[in-house]
Amino acid sequence: MVQNKKAALKTAESLLQIKAIKLQPENPFTWASGWKSPIYCDNRLTLSHPEIRTYLKIQFSQQIEGTYGRPDYIAGVATGAIAMGALVADYMGVPFIYVRDKAKGHGRQNQVEGSFEPGSNVVVIEDLISTGGSSLKAVNALKEAGAEVLGMMAIFTYDFPIAIQNFEEAKIPLHTLSDYHHLLEQTVQSGSISEQDRSLLSEWRTNPSAWGK
Repeated sequence: MVQNKKAALKTAESLLQIKAIKLQPENPFTWASGWKSPIYCDNRLTLSHPEIRTYLKIQFSQQIEGTYGRPDYIAGVATGAIAMGALVADYMGVPFIYVRDKAKGHGRQNQVEGSFEPGSNVVVIEDLISTGGSSLKAVNALKEAGAEVLGMMAIFTYDFPIAIQNFEEAKIPLHTLSDYHHLLEQTVQSGSISEQDRSLLSEWRTNPSAWGK
């Protein structure tokens, strides 16, 4: 769920500008899942652009505080959201922790890394939401560690119905700086894609597993 339309369009514009999001409806990408996709998103590229990463950091901080108040901790999901999560935590002046995809096989065998007090409330930062599966695994790890997870915020979501369903079933509020709807709106406003390509992009989101086959 996008909270700020102006920020959503600005975020989409920025991601397109630095090619963190690439659109190729006529020459689709193939995801690891085997899905054919007209879009590829790598939000880690935002870290290489100081002006954009600062904008995202401030938007995250303002929207988190406006929604949840000042949390006890910010948690980043490894690996894509560790750096952005740390930037947000620093800007807000709160402690930072991060969550591995699984516990380490050596040492203290942590899955949640950092100094953490059970019973504290946490807002989780993600870079990208597709189906939501890996993101919710991180939420579950935090809960098992004793965290009170207030919600998750991400830079971008494809807004798949399955992701919406997964977060609703987990009872975890999800907010994003931008999403697929606002991305398409931005491309229309800028005239960067044709009407035919926009139609292909719209069709993909409704049934991504079968698109292009």
